[in-house]
Amino acid sequence: MASIEDVARTAGVSTATVSRALRGLPNVTEATRVKVLTAVAELGYVPSPSASSLASGRTRTIGVLTPGIARWYFGEVVDGVEHALRGLGFDVLLYALGSPRDPLPRPPVDPNVLRRRVDGTLVVGLPLEAEEISSLAALGVPLAFVGSGPRGQVTHRVDDVAAGLAATRHLTALGHRAVGHVAGAQDPVSEWSPAMGRRAGWRRALVEVGVDAPSSWEVDGNFDLEGGRAAGHALLAAHPELTAVFASSDEMAMGVILAARAAGRRVPEDLSVIGVDGHPHGELVGLTTVAQDAFQQGQDAALVLLQMVLGERAPEAVTYPTRLVRRSSTAGPRTVAES
Repeated sequence: MASIEDVARTAGVSTATVSRALRGLPNVTEATRVKVLTAVAELGYVPSPSASSLASGRTRTIGVLTPGIARWYFGEVVDGVEHALRGLGFDVLLYALGSPRDPLPRPPVDPNVLRRRVDGTLVVGLPLEAEEISSLAALGVPLAFVGSGPRGQVTHRVDDVAAGLAATRHLTALGHRAVGHVAGAQDPVSEWSPAMGRRAGWRRALVEVGVDAPSSWEVDGNFDLEGGRAAGHALLAAHPELTAVFASSDEMAMGVILAARAAGRRVPEDLSVIGVDGHPHGELVGLTTVAQDAFQQGQDAALVLLQMVLGERAPEAVTYPTRLVRRSSTAGPRTVAES
């Protein structure tokens, strides 16, 4: 079990500084407090209640609102949040609503389920109406968003337009021009959803090479494997001229690969496929992807939220890098490869 000395050594500070940082005392810079909280989370250090008053007079609980944890991204973020908070003696109150498996429309967020039960709230990948955001802010505890979020709120996310650009530019650099898109369910509430940003990146990359993609080259895939499979079947049946598909998530991309195989099209010889996420199962099918670190986003967001609980200012927006992971699901179109 990690000790306070281990935390001090990892953070590069004294044990007294660790103690002051965890107790929320003055004379500790924001940068130092972040280093201490990060070391605590990494080492899994649990301060004894008598040794730390970080949560004194508080609930020791952070509320997490999410559509569910069945999808890879949500599960990774929640895991990161829980990992960071556990090391500081905080619990997670998970409030899942709007699961894609639920045939009924998502119920509106009820802030009363969190009232006087949490010290702060994280919203993970959940599109909210302006009234819902206002009701959460009215709880009087810090509020932050992970994966998406409106301007003016604390957010931790990747640049979704850049992710869509990187994925589609990879395909156009290989020589593809007929590039279809399997989008996540288009969010009618917020223009800041990942689906909207990645779609914009796809269109922009095609415009760069002189292609004005028809709207029929795009099909919603609901951000899951079965949705990606159905979207892949629809795209390939309606547009046999497509030589590549960009899917806005790896789960949908894997569904497209299954649809291509069922249609007798080889990947990548007949169809190149690329996704976004860095899902560990992608390696099993050789999926090229634009990878992100969802676990780190959750961990960092939790630590920043705790800073806000302590009354410190937080950066309004934290944008995480992505990286292109080239595997065997993408190659030049046959006309290029054979010439």
